[in-house]
Amino acid sequence: MNYIRTGMLMAGLTALFGAVGYLLGGGTGMLMALGFAAVTNLFSYWNSDRLALAAHNAHEVDAQTAPELYGMVRDLAARANMPMPRVYLIDEGQPNAFATGRNPQNAAVAATTGILRTLSYEELAGVMAHELAHIKNHDTLTMTITATMAGAISSLVTFGMMFGSRENRPNMIVQILLSILAPLAAMVIQMAISRSREYEADKLGGEITGNPVWLADALAKIAGGVAHIPNETAEAKPATAHMFIINPLTGGGMDSLFSTHPDTGNRIAALMEQARAMGIGRNAPRGGFTSQASQSPWSGPGHQPGPWG
Repeated sequence: MNYIRTGMLMAGLTALFGAVGYLLGGGTGMLMALGFAAVTNLFSYWNSDRLALAAHNAHEVDAQTAPELYGMVRDLAARANMPMPRVYLIDEGQPNAFATGRNPQNAAVAATTGILRTLSYEELAGVMAHELAHIKNHDTLTMTITATMAGAISSLVTFGMMFGSRENRPNMIVQILLSILAPLAAMVIQMAISRSREYEADKLGGEITGNPVWLADALAKIAGGVAHIPNETAEAKPATAHMFIINPLTGGGMDSLFSTHPDTGNRIAALMEQARAMGIGRNAPRGGFTSQASQSPWSGPGHQPGPWG
């Protein structure tokens, strides 16, 4: 159902793009708008991962520079039967993480140093499994395209109103309404797509680790950290907020039209219901996910940080 909903929302975003072009320039404007959308999406398709990682000053790590984190992602990817993504660290105190890339063969996961200090080994495994789920479901490409199109609609409205021919421009009232409502509608669609994919990634992440409780506990801790530790880079670049496992701009949010993520409490409740369906309690011993890296001390609360590079 989420895939059908996502497809319908993306179709709506494309239709909105064409409608804006038509209102600004008739049939020719619609064709130009759709052509502009194709060009921007092609650019984002090839460059989304590099742009997102560079925006947050992420640096790549490997088995030598961050053996525990790298080993965890490697083993989770093997459990998910998917290619090993590149692994990045972000020197940021706020606990958070995101995934990016155009497909599972060209993907990356990034974690902040804050999340390594905040979560236990099992909880971080739940988070990394969630990010791998986004990659496996091709959500990273979908959310990149929707973000690009939403931004392009705003640019299209501005460009059309400034440089469109006088005979093709709508009247002044329509122009004002278009400049307000078109970007707003695009933002609502973009956020709805992002929210619909989070629940699906939570579910698949719980299946990958074998214990949804780990991710549920991680979400509670991350939400608490986000509420008290600002992410200045994300604040300066809010267009990337929907990529993170929890919105880095706020400590939470309701399932409303204007939130990039579902309510954290609702996500935790869904994960706990999944755990009950799997016959797993909160105090269940580690039984699903194991890793060679877990044999070494983990840099969780009360421990010294590990070699994060």
